[in-house]
Amino acid sequence: MTDVPQRPQIRPGPGSLRERTRQAMRAEVSGIATRLFAEQGCTNTTVEQIAAEAGLSRTTFFRYFGTKEDVVLIWIEELGPELAEALAARPGTESPWQALRRTFDILLELNGATLEQAMEFERMLEANPTMRARRREKQHRWEELLRPLIAARLPQDGPAEQDPRPRALAASAVECWNAALDTWRVCGGAVPREVLLDRAMDAVGR
Repeated sequence: MTDVPQRPQIRPGPGSLRERTRQAMRAEVSGIATRLFAEQGCTNTTVEQIAAEAGLSRTTFFRYFGTKEDVVLIWIEELGPELAEALAARPGTESPWQALRRTFDILLELNGATLEQAMEFERMLEANPTMRARRREKQHRWEELLRPLIAARLPQDGPAEQDPRPRALAASAVECWNAALDTWRVCGGAVPREVLLDRAMDAVGR
């Protein structure tokens, strides 16, 4: 069985019983969908099949997830606020690029899956163009959340709407992560993700 990687918690809190129940349900359905996608492909897996295995109706499924693809990618979207929180907490003495690199340590701390399970998850996403596109859409939300925090670290020399630097830095950092992740998948995990991310971000930083 393939486990979906679990997002790390920066400051875990108890939350309401209702929210904890919702999170547990989403995690359970994500695990079921990830296994089905890996076994038979995203195209051949229906919402009805996922819902049936999870003991849900189709209507209830769409209360938790917007699309079939979201069921295994929702955790990527949820990482956005955590990345923003982590960037905001970085020391002010760090350059924007240094702060972004340390912020992305969160992405290296994803837990809940073995190396082979994580690799299988990446292969599944790579094999499906729709899934790849949906992941990129969710990562775009990361960029939107990071931009104002990056801007606050840059010396201002004009109106914010005339400054392309925050967008360029946020997008470049996310693409460095994607390049590291793709290379990690292609090399079968022979080189750790953190090493590949350092190589990618050092190359751009120079």
